[in-house]
Amino acid sequence: MVKTKRKPDLVSTRIPTDLGEFAAAFSKDGLAELNFPDRSDKLDPFAGDPPKKLLQQTTRALCSILSGKHPRKFPKLDFSIGTKFQQSVWEAMLRIPLGETKSYADIAREIGNPKGVRAVGVACGANPIPVIVPCHRVLGTNWMGGFSAGMTWKHRLL
Repeated sequence: MVKTKRKPDLVSTRIPTDLGEFAAAFSKDGLAELNFPDRSDKLDPFAGDPPKKLLQQTTRALCSILSGKHPRKFPKLDFSIGTKFQQSVWEAMLRIPLGETKSYADIAREIGNPKGVRAVGVACGANPIPVIVPCHRVLGTNWMGGFSAGMTWKHRLL
């Protein structure tokens, strides 16, 4: 497992959707973490209220994606919890269009590290903002690959 640093200045809240209540954590720099309904208890409650505009953007984007639509606007994202390599993978995943997929090898080539296929898989698994950062759209060359929230969610999101 890859160790990531946790920001001390996070505030968290729950986001209700038709598919359950997600937990989100925000820093002053943007959305820093998002957890699926069955994993929302993994996010410790942090004191304070998230910025209203950022929470609204996150809620709208999340609900759009869950209903199979492309969000009009994405919230500002805070990737500072990850390494430079992880951040490059997460940014590459953001460029995968709705309804399309890429392989771990595609992402590795895109970020200029064609031999880093397994490391791309690890970075996908460490994605702190699933759904909005679409790690579910990254597949193995001849297989679906895994998914931190389970294959039922991956199939639903694809």
